[in-house]
Amino acid sequence: MTIAPDNARQGSSHLYRTLRDFVQSMDDALPGKFEITKEGIVHDMMSPGGPHEVTAAHVSRRLERIMPDELLAHTGTPDVEDEPEGIMRHPDVMVIAWTDLDVEGSIDPHALIAAIEVVSKSNPDNDWVTKMRDYPLMGIPVYAVFDPRTGTGAVLTDIHSTPGGPRYATRKDFVYGEDVTIGDWTISTDNLPLYKDQKDQSGTQSER
Repeated sequence: MTIAPDNARQGSSHLYRTLRDFVQSMDDALPGKFEITKEGIVHDMMSPGGPHEVTAAHVSRRLERIMPDELLAHTGTPDVEDEPEGIMRHPDVMVIAWTDLDVEGSIDPHALIAAIEVVSKSNPDNDWVTKMRDYPLMGIPVYAVFDPRTGTGAVLTDIHSTPGGPRYATRKDFVYGEDVTIGDWTISTDNLPLYKDQKDQSGTQSER
C-alpha cells in the first residue's frame, strides 16, 4: 500500500528526509516493512516467519555455501538508500562484501552485488513492479525475485538506458525445482515453500 502522495517524486531533499524520518519512526511501531519509492512511502504488511522468511533464509544459506568468504547474503538491517533518487529500500537478501556492510547508517546501493526479494502476499506489485523499476535506478546490477504464490521467479540483469530511465534489459524466468543463477553463483530452488493457500502444498523446508 502506498501511503504518501504521488507528487512525492517531485519533492525536494527536505521532503525526502521527512519521509525517511517517518519511516524510521514507524519501523518499530507497526508491523510490516516501510520503504520509500518514487511514489512515496510503501507499507508492505508481510507476515513474520512462514514461507516468506523461510525462503529468504534458504536462499541466503545456499548462496553463502558457495560464495567466497569475503561476501555474504545478508538478511538483516540496514536499509539500502539512494538519497539523490529519493529511494530507500530494504531487500529481503542483499549480496554484499563484509567490508561494504561495515558502515554507519544506510548501505550505498552501488555496493550491492545483488538484491533478492521474496514476493509478499499483501503487496506483490511492490516486488514485481516498483522494485523492478527502482533497483536499476539505484544501480543494483542483479535483481532476483522468488514468488511463493506461484512457485516461480525471475533474475533481472544488464541495466541499460531507456526513455523512462535505467531498466534491466535481460530477464530469465525460472520455476521452483530448477537451478537459478544469481550473479556468479548457481543455487537450487528445490523444496522452497509456497504460501499455504496455494494449490501445490509440496514445498518443504529441507535443505539440499
